[in-house]
This record gives sequence, structure tokens and C-alpha cells, in this order.
Amino acid sequence: MRLLLLVLVVLLTLPRPSAVPLAARSDTVVRSTFSAKEPIRTGAEQFAAYVPYLRGKRVGLVGNQTSVVGKKHLVDTLQQLGITFGMIFGPEHGFRGNASNGAHVQDAVDTTTGLPVVSLYGAQRKPTLAQLQALDIMIFDLQDVGCRFYTTINTLRDIMEACAAADKELVLLDRPNPNGYVDGPVLDMRLKSGIGQFPVPITHGMTLGEFAQMINGEGWLPNQKACKLKIIPVKNYSHTAPYTLPMGPSPNLMSQQAVGLYPSLCLFEGTVISQGRGTYMPFSVLGSPALKGKYPFSFTPVSLPGKSETPLYQDQMCYGLDLRNYNLTALRRAGKINLGWLLELYRASPNKAQFFDRTQSKQMNNFDALAGTTLLKEQIIAGKSEQEIRQSWEPQLSAYKAMRKKYTLYP
Repeated sequence: MRLLLLVLVVLLTLPRPSAVPLAARSDTVVRSTFSAKEPIRTGAEQFAAYVPYLRGKRVGLVGNQTSVVGKKHLVDTLQQLGITFGMIFGPEHGFRGNASNGAHVQDAVDTTTGLPVVSLYGAQRKPTLAQLQALDIMIFDLQDVGCRFYTTINTLRDIMEACAAADKELVLLDRPNPNGYVDGPVLDMRLKSGIGQFPVPITHGMTLGEFAQMINGEGWLPNQKACKLKIIPVKNYSHTAPYTLPMGPSPNLMSQQAVGLYPSLCLFEGTVISQGRGTYMPFSVLGSPALKGKYPFSFTPVSLPGKSETPLYQDQMCYGLDLRNYNLTALRRAGKINLGWLLELYRASPNKAQFFDRTQSKQMNNFDALAGTTLLKEQIIAGKSEQEIRQSWEPQLSAYKAMRKKYTLYP
């Protein structure tokens, strides 16, 4: 323990890295190194790169249960290192990550630190001008899963918008993208919704640091304002590097298997197929009561407070696919979402006219909004092949890949 404290003291006394602003975006990036032989180090772990920069400032933090260094929350660690916090901002699922999917979260006081916690998934979705004026600087440290319909990128945009309006700098502590490939149809902005805010494919292939640069560079903030960014990138990371998350990023993504399958399985939220919400294996199984006799595997969703309180097919036995042992390495190397399961279960469903109808569910999601296009549903109904479906994603997908290259920080 004494040796660890000594190392921390030495690191924190090092001179702050020089910052070279990128004039077009008012960003500062502390450049990363890459080595396949060295362990991945998140931005939050690199104290010497940002802790001296925070000293003497009143700090705000956007974080949740994934904002950790080792087994300790970043807020607790930084307080012990002498950083002064003014308030904490918690996104969907709350600051400690224990709110159910889609549930509004109230403002509170964090019982561990005594700090006020402002919910960004209740009455407000971004900090107010008055709240930011009480702070000198903001930190953003959240674990994303690399999907358009995962709301972390919406929170990032909202925070950047508020910081730009208040002329406050945002220090973004970057984390790896566990689904670092690019695939899927690019969002038709006529279908813009809470689960699709940007003209990007289903898996955007960027870390949040890279995505923040894209938000600035593509003028996605109101009046094309730019947020002043200081990005602390991940060390020893590439987009193809496997990365095991230290903990689940949300109540229904509590395993590495679920995180890896999420880009493919979330489309089922717009169908009559359960993805296992209401079980302890969500986003690792697929099924419905109507598939009885067609699949031997079964599961029964139940109410699970803090995870899924009113799941689809609550207390009903569902039959379908068990994907808990599916090879994630092969999926990641292929660099594609799996459309085969969607096509298979549509063909197996006895009532195809209702396959995309979720009106019976209290957690209804529109399939077109999730897919980002009206065409995918039409193609599945028409019996199009996966190859034909993928061809229809061009040239928009290739154009996105070319745009993305301007903002990448990692090989």
C-alpha cells in the first residue's frame, strides 16, 4: 500500500502534458500510445494526464457505476487526491446504475460522498446554465457499448451542448468500445428519436472521445457551436482489440456476452420476440410463447425490480434461441451484426403479420426507429436475402466510414 501511494505521489507531481489545440474543434487530445503487448489503460486510470489540470477547480462529473478505476469509483478516488467536486450528474439508470430501463430518475444526494446528484434522465436531460456557472470544469466518464440506440452518445451530445453554451471545458476520460466495428444502415434522420439521434450506422465503431470529436467536427451542436474538449485517450488500444468490461454498463447488460450480442439483439425490441428481459440472462437469449414446439430451449421472464419490472411475456414460458455460449470472438472478427437470427425467427413465427407489432408491450419500441430505416422491415417481410439487405446499406455506409476516419484516435 505504501509503495502504491508513493507511485501516485510521483505521478501527480509530474509536469502537466502540453496541450496542442485543434483549431477547427477547440479540442485538446493527450496523444495515446499503442502496444498490443501492454495492457489497455482507460483515460480515467491515467491520473498524471488530468489530475493536475483539475486542481484548484470546482469540478462537475457525468458518471455512473462504470466510472471506476480498479474496483473504486472515480469520484471517491479523486476526492482522496484532493479534487473538489461541486455536483454529480447521473444519466439513464442513475449515478449508481440501479434504475430500471427507461425509468425516470430523481435528484438525490450520494450517500457515499454526500455530493448532490442531478438526474439527467428525469425532469432535465442536461445541466442548466446556473448549474454549470457554479462549476469551473466538467468531467465525462461513462462506458459506452458502441451502438446508435444506446443512449450514452445522446447524453454526451447534451453535455457538450450545455458546456458550449456555458463556455465550460469538458474533460473526457475515454474508454474502449467493446463493439468497435462499423455496420448496419445509417439512420434516416426522418426517423430521429430518443433511440436514434445521429446519422450513423447501428454500430458506429468509435469511442466516446472519437464520437465527441465527430459531434464538434460535423456541427451537430445547435448553431454549429463547438464544445471545448480535453480528451484523455485510452492507452494500448485499437478498435479490433478485445476488451472485457470491468462491470455491466446498464441493468440489462450485465455480462460480456450480453454486451457483445447487444448490437444484434436490440433490434428484437421492435418485434414480438423477447430478448430475455426479466431473466438473469438478458440479451443472451431470444424467444416467445408462440415458438413452442419449434425450439427446445425455454425461459420464463419475471418481474425483476431495478432491471425489468414489467418484461414482455411476464410469467409466460418462451421458446427460442440460447446464445449464452455463442462465439463472440468470431462475431467481433467478422465485424458485422448478426442478421441471421432476425431472419430465422421471422420465418419461424406463426403469425408474421404481428411480428413487428409491440403494442402489447409496456416497453414498446418502434422497429423502424431501432433499425434507422423503414426498408429493413419491408425487406424481411419480402423475403430478401441477407446479402441483398446489406447491399441496400450502401453507399451511405461507405460514406460514413470515410467521414469517421477524420475523427479516429486509435488504429
